[in-house]
Amino acid sequence: MLSTRTGRWITLDGTTNTRDLGGLPTRDGGETRFGRVVRSANLQTLTPGDVHRLVDELGLREVIDLRTTAEVLMEGRGPLRELPAVTHRHFTLLPERGRRTDVFAVEEDDEELRAHLPGDWSESLLPRNVDPGDEEESPAVRSYLGYLVDGRDNVLAALRALAGGGPGAAVVHCAAGKDRTGVVCALGLAVAGVEPEAIVADYALSAEVIDDVVALLAASPTYADDMARRDTASHTPRAETMRRLLELLDERHGGPVGWLDDNGFGPGEQAALRARLRG
Repeated sequence: MLSTRTGRWITLDGTTNTRDLGGLPTRDGGETRFGRVVRSANLQTLTPGDVHRLVDELGLREVIDLRTTAEVLMEGRGPLRELPAVTHRHFTLLPERGRRTDVFAVEEDDEELRAHLPGDWSESLLPRNVDPGDEEESPAVRSYLGYLVDGRDNVLAALRALAGGGPGAAVVHCAAGKDRTGVVCALGLAVAGVEPEAIVADYALSAEVIDDVVALLAASPTYADDMARRDTASHTPRAETMRRLLELLDERHGGPVGWLDDNGFGPGEQAALRARLRG
């Protein structure tokens, strides 16, 4: 497996699984640029020092949040939400019950908005929803295929936000920064021409910090019960999961870029996203 380790981890006190998507090898012998796109676990508990590191040192200007509306509401405002210089965009990849809303257009303490969370909202917190087909595939692969069906429009919207972003870095995150974030980042890296095994290796890198990821989520009332119900092994990403997803996209669409073509993310948008990651 190709190495994707050197110089990519960003160590923060208030979160984990944070790394730059720069330095990944491309098919044409180049590599992705540092300081363009970062991936991470939840950003709710960043310290003031973390905010300084991300915003002032790394030039963070945009947050792409892939959590559900329920997650955003229950977790509340994170420290980056207080900064006018940082734009927040919300694109849930999971089916949502109840009223759909631009959660960032209102304050999270809005009682009317909270009242629209159904009693079983917690069942959709973490990404275990699976596509009804492909029963022979592993639950993780079926879940990722489900994002591309149920969450298709928001997968595309997240990539469009990255492609159309202005100067500065963007961070893509969900709760753990490995599943929903992993799929969106894999598609973006494919557009940039990153070698498939490097995409797989980047995805699997989250396994190295899985104990920290579980501890981060277990410390939040939003995720604590789910962390207690499942062991660490069930949360750990495996290279074969992403490898299989890429194989299925190859078989069905001619690759991840083919899936984007088939779903309206055309050459112009792909060129803009490629420039963001490589320009």
